[in-house]
Amino acid sequence: MMGHVDWVAKRLAALPEQVTLADGTEVPIGGIPHRIRHHPDRRGGAWLEAGELHVTGRPEFLPRRVADFLRAEAARRLSALVRAKATQAGLNPARITIKDTTSRWGSCAPDGALAFSWRLVMAPEFVQDYVTAHEVAHLRHMNHGPAFWHLVSSLTAHTQRAMAWLRNEGPRLLRVG
Repeated sequence: MMGHVDWVAKRLAALPEQVTLADGTEVPIGGIPHRIRHHPDRRGGAWLEAGELHVTGRPEFLPRRVADFLRAEAARRLSALVRAKATQAGLNPARITIKDTTSRWGSCAPDGALAFSWRLVMAPEFVQDYVTAHEVAHLRHMNHGPAFWHLVSSLTAHTQRAMAWLRNEGPRLLRVG
């Protein structure tokens, strides 16, 4: 039994530090750190300006407003990438949704619906490029066979680099929020 306790303790110690969405915290957007700046006396929601994520409103709503902004930004960026890649491949996704998944960065359902983790918005653009290419390729090939990987490589040049980044850095994104 003690071996299990040691194993769990080591796994927990190896986890990246939790990042709380608060005034002054840095959160990556497109792989670039942006400091959260709270403006309690202003209106306008949230916006990016000069390398910062500005958020208005009462302090207790700040974490939710930041998360909402990141989800909306993920939808905007990933939908644009999907549309471009699907057009390039002559494909058409049924719909695109943004979710809070922790086990996969993206998925493609048999009906052609694509889903992505909102946390991808924090990854560098080359990672977003690869994940969208990967899921768009599944619109044609619902497997990971040679034809699938050939289509992925025609849609992005970032496969190996992005897979390595997700393996090494992806766990940090799961600790934000």
